[in-house]
Amino acid sequence: MNKIDNDFKNLINDLSNSSEEEIFKHIKDKFLNTPVDIIESIEKFLNTFKYWGDLDYKNENFEELKNRTNALKNHLNDFIWLYTNLKDYRSKQILYSILNYWYNIDFNPLDKSFEKNYTQYFDLDLIKCDDQEVFVDVGAFTGDTIKSYIDNYGAYKKIYAYDITPDNIKLMKNNLKEYENIIYNEKAVSNCCKTFYLESNNQSSSANKIGEQGDIKVYSTTLDDDIEEKITLIKMDIEGSEENALLGAINHIKNDTPKLLISVYHNHQDIWKLPLLIYSINSNYNFYLRYFGNKYYPTEIVLIAIPQNC
Repeated sequence: MNKIDNDFKNLINDLSNSSEEEIFKHIKDKFLNTPVDIIESIEKFLNTFKYWGDLDYKNENFEELKNRTNALKNHLNDFIWLYTNLKDYRSKQILYSILNYWYNIDFNPLDKSFEKNYTQYFDLDLIKCDDQEVFVDVGAFTGDTIKSYIDNYGAYKKIYAYDITPDNIKLMKNNLKEYENIIYNEKAVSNCCKTFYLESNNQSSSANKIGEQGDIKVYSTTLDDDIEEKITLIKMDIEGSEENALLGAINHIKNDTPKLLISVYHNHQDIWKLPLLIYSINSNYNFYLRYFGNKYYPTEIVLIAIPQNC
């Protein structure tokens, strides 16, 4: 057994042999023994983006720590399944580093997991693209990922870009004006076609999401309803709505087996839940993880699902 396998096994054993109360106390004690400036930086980040739960040590609010405790204790079998099904040791190291951070507030393994060789999403060792690519960017923001795709691969057949923020669409069209065959869609992508409302995030429009209340109407669609041709590549980063977007693309995933680049960091469940969902739709995938975040809190985690025949 190599070091990564052994580290993961030991962590799982520790969690298996501890009660939920013991795990929470362990996490809380580790967190409170972290330098105050780092604690306050983590709290500021978490309370700004509101994905993982509130955290306010001065007022004894440890919702985020309780959420990660629940994930660690009640989904060990799911994490074991994911670890077993990851196809390279870089991915296994990333998964171990994230779970070890959740449990031990250990920054060093997380820092070592950061991807330094490739731009976000496009690991050239894994993802092969050509001039017949039909690329769907869900959560396209201002076109940064599309531009990165073009810089990395050059050619494509067609690109579909989806974003819910009018200003982002306007900027994206300007940023990508020199490129042809890009279809711009000011729509949400979900598992149904209905009307939502834009929930704005004051820190960044990239964190805007859809909800049931607001001033700006947003119409949602599904990829199965919206795109008739074969899709070869899908990227999703839509603030925790990735599960519903995948459910709305079941036919494409089942019939086309597109390469999938899915953000799995907006809660404590998606990192295991979304690969299991994809596998339940189409088992003809190999799974990888890549990490583009920082060492103080695990974000920008990308699940890469590659068809087994690629």
